[in-house]
Amino acid sequence: MSSEETIILQSSDEVNFTVERSVAERSMLIKHLLEDLGNSGEPIPIPNVNEPVLNKVIEWSVHHKNDPPSTDDNDSENNRRRTTDIDEWDQKFMQVDQEMLFEIILAANYLDIKPLLDVGCKTVANMIKGKSPEEIRKTFNIQNDFTPEEEDQIRRENEWAEDR
Repeated sequence: MSSEETIILQSSDEVNFTVERSVAERSMLIKHLLEDLGNSGEPIPIPNVNEPVLNKVIEWSVHHKNDPPSTDDNDSENNRRRTTDIDEWDQKFMQVDQEMLFEIILAANYLDIKPLLDVGCKTVANMIKGKSPEEIRKTFNIQNDFTPEEEDQIRRENEWAEDR
């Protein structure tokens, strides 16, 4: 580790992680907390994120620590990548079981790490791209609770969205 200031993050299961401040500040939540309160040296509790998930979030943040900082919600439409393209490293990083994938997405949302949230959501989008509703249900183990009549009605109401 470099001589940079370090921060201690504490997972919901009370495991401490010592990380460089620049890594911790990939999270806008932590960045604003540190700006407002300073670094007391005490562990910063991350109550909604357990050890394995926080470990993955930190791994991603270390890899991306030199990326340009995340911008606020008001960044221009031209600067946003509205595609499901994912960098090769991020694709490999996201090759985890579904439960971990969704936990990473929830953690990225909670910690306000927009680039990680984007990667997670793009990963899910790629998982469903080109699949039928039945295939999507199978992929995510979703119970179909529609009657055949309800399904027909939904199909009729959404004919405009079908690929032709």
